[in-house]
Amino acid sequence: MNGHVKSMHFQQFMEPAATLLSLLLVMAVDSTRTVSASRNPGCNSLQQTLKLTRLVEKESVDLIKTYKVSQGEMSELFCKVSVNDVPDSNISGLEPSEWIVSIFTHLQAFFPHFKRVYEQQTDLQSPTSPLLAELTTVSTRSRSLAAFISSFYQGLFPNLPVPEPAGGPTTLPPPKNVFQQKVYGCVVLKTYKEFLSNVSQKLRTLKPKVCRRRMQINTLFFF
Repeated sequence: MNGHVKSMHFQQFMEPAATLLSLLLVMAVDSTRTVSASRNPGCNSLQQTLKLTRLVEKESVDLIKTYKVSQGEMSELFCKVSVNDVPDSNISGLEPSEWIVSIFTHLQAFFPHFKRVYEQQTDLQSPTSPLLAELTTVSTRSRSLAAFISSFYQGLFPNLPVPEPAGGPTTLPPPKNVFQQKVYGCVVLKTYKEFLSNVSQKLRTLKPKVCRRRMQINTLFFF
């Protein structure tokens, strides 16, 4: 057997071997990640919370579009008007524990406003309006997000007090005319969307700290 034939046979042998080695490497990395995640429940909780936050944020963007379409003329101007007694979109605190508490309390503060917007729009829209369905969806998911935030906080800071819902009644605007109601609803939804964007940003900054790998992956060499 000449050298060329030997080389071809060697190459034919090495190709499946290289493929198998690559597959084993991928399996090893995936397995390591799975074990690491199971040993780091805080990381898993953070990822689930961040995933839900992004989902609600996306739905809130769609909700604002639906809201503007349903309000008729001048709908683009509604969100540009200043309204008092609406929670702001900023997250307070210097430490991660303070951020999470601020996120939780802000979520609680928005819930009565969602209810007020829904009630007002029920009087202005038909029962089959997609706006009412989307308002319900965002409000429901937001309550789930508050539960995720609370659970994540308890897992990350077990020695700190559990965040409690904001005490006392939330200040809601007095009854308004139709134009003012439309403005109020749009401002509430716009501010909430901005708040969710801030939540996503804060949670992402926690990811490198919370999701540190608990295991070192052995270096594999290709030949």
